[in-house]
Amino acid sequence: MSPAIALAFLPLVVTLLVRYRHHFRLLLRTVLLRSFQDCLSGMRIEERAFSYVLTHALPGDPGHILTTLDHWSSHCEYLSHMGPVKGQILVRLVEEKAPACVLELGTYCGYSTLLIACALPPGGRLVTVERDPRTAAVAEKLIRLAGFDEHTVELIVGSSEEVIPRLRAQHQLSQADLVLLAHRPRYYLRDLQLLEAYALLPAAATVLADHVLFPGAPRFLQYAKSCGHYRCRLHHTGLPDFPAIKDGIAQLTYAGPG
Repeated sequence: MSPAIALAFLPLVVTLLVRYRHHFRLLLRTVLLRSFQDCLSGMRIEERAFSYVLTHALPGDPGHILTTLDHWSSHCEYLSHMGPVKGQILVRLVEEKAPACVLELGTYCGYSTLLIACALPPGGRLVTVERDPRTAAVAEKLIRLAGFDEHTVELIVGSSEEVIPRLRAQHQLSQADLVLLAHRPRYYLRDLQLLEAYALLPAAATVLADHVLFPGAPRFLQYAKSCGHYRCRLHHTGLPDFPAIKDGIAQLTYAGPG
C-alpha cells in the first residue's frame, strides 16, 4: 500500500479507534490479555478467580465472596461476569417474585448463582446448568464455599439443549417460577422454546435474559415481543467496568400457552 493511500485511510482509522475505544479495551482484556494469562498460568480465568477468592474471601459469606470477585475483576483480570449493577436488578426481581424454584442456564463462575441463592425465599430451590465441566467444577466449589448445599443449589453439568428435556424426570423440576438465561445469547430463543414445549413455565413465570444488547439476542427479543405469550421489559445497563458499552437484561412475564 502506498503512503498516499495509507494517509487517506488514517482519518477513518482514527475515528474508529476513538468511537470504539471502549470496545477495543474490552477486546484487549477479554481476548489478548486473557489468552496470555491462560498460557502463562496453565489455568482458566475462572480458576484464577477462584484461587483469589480462596485467599481473600470469607468462607460461608456469599456477600463477601461476591465483593471479592468484583474486586478481582476490576483490579486484576476482567471476569466477564454479571457484576454489581446487573446483580442488583437480579436480586431485586428474585426478592420481588419470591420464586419457589429458579432455573439458571449458564452457571459460569457461579456469581449470578450466588446472587439468586441469597435472594431465594425460605425453602426456595435453584437449579443451575453449566455446559463446560471444568467451569462447572469451579462454580461448584464456589457455591459450596459460600455455604449453599445441594438441596438449595443443584448444579447440573451438560448442555441446556440436553438438560431441559430431562429436568422433570431426572431432577424433579416440574416448573420454574423464574428462569435466568445467562449462557450464550444465540441459544436463548431455542431454549425458551424448549421450556415452552416441555411445559416448564407456569403462567406468570418470569424469564430474565442477560446480554440481550451486547453481544445481543435480536431473534430472541423479536420472538418474545411478537409471539403474544410474553409481556416484555428491558432493563438498560452497561457492562461491568465498561459502562459506556450499553447492554441490558430482558424481563419477560409469561402469559401462558393460550
